[in-house]
Amino acid sequence: MEKTRGLGKTRGTTIILVRRDSQVAIAGDGQVTFGSTVLKGTAKKVRRLYQDKIICGYAGATADALTILERFEDQLSKYSGQLTRAAVELAKSWRLDRGLRRLEAFLLAADQDVSLMISGSGDVLEPDDQVMAIGSGGPYALAAARAMIQEAPKLTASQIAQKALIIAGQICVYTNSNIQVETLPKGTSETK
Repeated sequence: MEKTRGLGKTRGTTIILVRRDSQVAIAGDGQVTFGSTVLKGTAKKVRRLYQDKIICGYAGATADALTILERFEDQLSKYSGQLTRAAVELAKSWRLDRGLRRLEAFLLAADQDVSLMISGSGDVLEPDDQVMAIGSGGPYALAAARAMIQEAPKLTASQIAQKALIIAGQICVYTNSNIQVETLPKGTSETK
């Protein structure tokens, strides 16, 4: 696993968030690598949180990402599912806590109204165009999703996220085609 700080490159996975019309989708591939070796192809890196009202995907060192995900769930409980407040509090503690500061991971999280990227360098970012991607194949998935949003008006957020990951997997050796997609339609919850 290549480790970098901030919004730099992370090898090992691709996670994409797409918000379109009344649906938000987060999709992730299932590949776990150690260096240039594939250790697992069916990992679940997209989860439902806080009473299934929030979806979240993670990239980075697995143990680090799971530790941060657990802390994020604690913040969501503490702030009654208020995504932005929980994300800001997580980012503050992640950056200021000596033990957490060394953890290398990124999260994408969304509820019915807000989409966020959270990093250990204190970033809590909301996209301008409602599309975000993290991980080694993130730039490829992001470019593919943006093109589909412009050129394929009939595709849903879920379809765009899935197709973008397929394209990223054809380019990035750290991304496979075992794709998990979680969606939140406006006003209800659903799993794809």
